Amino acid sequence: MFEAILLDKSESGFSATVKPISEAQLPSGDVTVAVEYSTLNYKDALAITNRGPVVRAWPMVPGVDAAGTITASDHPDFQPGDAVIFNGWGVGETRWGALAQVARLPAGGLVHKPAAFSAREAMALGTAGYTAMLCVQALERHGIEPGNGVVLVTGATGGVGSVAILLLAKLGYEVAALTGKLTSVEYLQQLGATHIIDRGEFAAAGKPLQKERWTAAIDTAGSHTLANVCAQVRYGGVVAACGLAQGMDFPSTVAPFILRGVTLAGIDSVFAPLAIRQSAWDRLAQDLDPALLAPMIAEIGLNEVIGAAGEIIAGRHVGRYVVDVNR
Repeated sequence: MFEAILLDKSESGFSATVKPISEAQLPSGDVTVAVEYSTLNYKDALAITNRGPVVRAWPMVPGVDAAGTITASDHPDFQPGDAVIFNGWGVGETRWGALAQVARLPAGGLVHKPAAFSAREAMALGTAGYTAMLCVQALERHGIEPGNGVVLVTGATGGVGSVAILLLAKLGYEVAALTGKLTSVEYLQQLGATHIIDRGEFAAAGKPLQKERWTAAIDTAGSHTLANVCAQVRYGGVVAACGLAQGMDFPSTVAPFILRGVTLAGIDSVFAPLAIRQSAWDRLAQDLDPALLAPMIAEIGLNEVIGAAGEIIAGRHVGRYVVDVNR
């Protein structure tokens, strides 16, 4: 038996509880992992609070991230004893996830953990850090280099935004942080942001083309925020879009794309193939000192996750929750 968060929905309503589960109850999968650390992401919080249509099969163990050690494997690329990182691939949505002490997972979402990171440090990054690196790599592929101008990061105090700022600053970019939490100025400056922008001016409909302010941007918000960001990017710039915290809609026009040559680059972290995943994690290990993650981490135990999910949905949390599933 092991402990896990279990979500269920029936005629009597929705429930989220921490309870013991037998390994025999685990669904089929390529590998079984003894989980050491997981994370609490925005998608997990939506599922745990039943605030969004994340879960599509009941009952469900949430948790899109895991770091741990393989205990059993039916896949030739992964052997018992391998230290691995997992994210995405439908876990926490259609497959049982990793907010548990044991998880059975599809090999498509696995990478070998870089030796530079401990399991805890890997989950300090998690899907958020991996997604942030995919965004940075997209900017690089489009020729955005340090010294070209200011890169804007929206949702700056969230997981993706925080790591994106840290990465960009470490690589030498000048970074502007867009946030609604103006009490977090010191935190954002610690990460490396040199400009703090109030998100209020981006939250509503704006003109199709606005003053050119940013050489590039990483957006986690979608909706009007993304539309306004695109309208402010300089000629030939690029916006890496990876989130929908404000909404899934995109109330924009083609003007930034056909009049300024702006590129909108979509970032998918869920079903990215192994080569892309491993490249992003290897770059994180190369470019990021794990010690720099300390200011953005709050560590919690499995029994604290349900309450913490409410804090994320209410917008009261800054940075990253790392979950020690064994306490």
